[in-house]
Amino acid sequence: MDSRMPHFRHMDINVFFKPSKFREILPDNLHPSQLIHHTHFFEGEPEEFENKSIAIIGVCEDRNAGKNAGCAAGPDAIRAFLYQLYCWDEKVNIIDLGNIEPGNEITDTYYALNQTCQFLLRKKILPLIIGGSQDLTYANYLAYENLEQTVNLVTIDHRLDFGKGEATGHGDYLNKIILHKPNYLFNFSNIGHQRYLVEPELLELVTNMYFDVFRLGEIQTAPHVAEPILRNADMISFDVSSIRMSEAPGSAYAGPNGFYGDEAAQLCRYAGMSDKLSSFGIYEYNPSLDRNGQTAHLVAQLIWCFIEGFTQRKQDYPAGTYDDYLKYMVHIAGEQHELTFYKSNKSDRWWMDVPYPSGQDIKYERHHLVPCTYEEYQQATNEEVPDRWWKTYQKLT
Repeated sequence: MDSRMPHFRHMDINVFFKPSKFREILPDNLHPSQLIHHTHFFEGEPEEFENKSIAIIGVCEDRNAGKNAGCAAGPDAIRAFLYQLYCWDEKVNIIDLGNIEPGNEITDTYYALNQTCQFLLRKKILPLIIGGSQDLTYANYLAYENLEQTVNLVTIDHRLDFGKGEATGHGDYLNKIILHKPNYLFNFSNIGHQRYLVEPELLELVTNMYFDVFRLGEIQTAPHVAEPILRNADMISFDVSSIRMSEAPGSAYAGPNGFYGDEAAQLCRYAGMSDKLSSFGIYEYNPSLDRNGQTAHLVAQLIWCFIEGFTQRKQDYPAGTYDDYLKYMVHIAGEQHELTFYKSNKSDRWWMDVPYPSGQDIKYERHHLVPCTYEEYQQATNEEVPDRWWKTYQKLT
C-alpha cells in the first residue's frame, strides 16, 4: 500500500462502497422494534455521519483467505440475521455504510478500508467491520498510523497468526503488523489460542516480546479474566474460527474445540463495554460452508451483544477523571515502587497505575493506567507483583 496516495475527504469515502443486497432475503413486515428500523443506511452525503456512534462496514474480500475462499460473501449473509434482531436501546445511532467490493489489487481493498476507518476514527465513530478474511485487520491497523498514538491490539483466535515473512495472508498478517514501520503497536494480546495448534518457538517469541496470550482453557475456566484484556484494547479482531465447529460450522478453519456461542457472546459484550476500544472487526465467516445459516445467525448475535455492551459504557478511563475512582496504595517489600490501584465508583472495575521509568517519553501516556482484576489487587496485597504490571513496565522502558 502506497502511503503517498491521497487521503479522501469525508464526502469522498462513498466511492468505496456499494449498497448491500441483504434486503432481498429478508421477510416482509418486520416489526418496528427490529434493528433494521433503528439503523441508517448510507446514501453518500456527509451530513449522514452526524451524531452516529457505530458504522457497520462490510468488506467482500477473500483473496488472502487460503482455503476459506468464499468468506467474501459473508457480510450480507450476516446482515440478513442481524437486522431481524430486536433493538432494546436507542442510545446508539448506527449507520451501515454498505460493502467495500474487492479492488483491482488486494492493496486497493486495504486502502479503501484504511481510509474509511481513519475517517471514522477522526469523527469518533467506531468502525464495526464485517469481513472477509482476517488479514483485513492489517488495513484496520493502518488507519491508526496518522492519528499519532500507539495502540493495543487484541485478537480472539484459536491460533497465533504470525507468518515466516512479510506476507499479509489470513495466517500471517500479525507479522506484517509487527514489522510495519513506523511501529505504533504498544501491546498485542490473543484470547483463546489452543496450544496444540501453536508452534512452541512462536509462544516463546511472543512471551519474550512481553505480549499476552491466553489459552482457551484459561478463559473458559475464568471468563472474567478476559474483561480487562478487552478493556485495554484500542482495536479487536475476532476470528469466527475461534468458536467450535459444532456451534459455528461456517469457516474452513473451524475445529472440534473452541469457544461456545455464549462464551463468544460474553467476550463481545465485554469488548463493547470498553471505553477505550475504537474499532472492532469479525472475520472468516464463510456462508458456503454454513448449515442453515447457523453461523451467520450466531455472528449476528455476537454483533448484537457488542452493540448492547456499547450502550452500557460507563465513561471510565480514559474518559473519566481520577475523582471518579477510589485509590489504593500497596507497598511490596523490596520493590522501589508502591503499587497504586484505582477502583471505579461507576463500574467497580479496577486499574493498576504503572509508573514511567525515569526520563521516559510521554508518548506512552495512554498505556500507564492498565485494566486489571480485583484478584491482581489481592495478589499485590500478598506481596506479589502482578505479571501484567511487570510486563507493562518492561514495555514502557
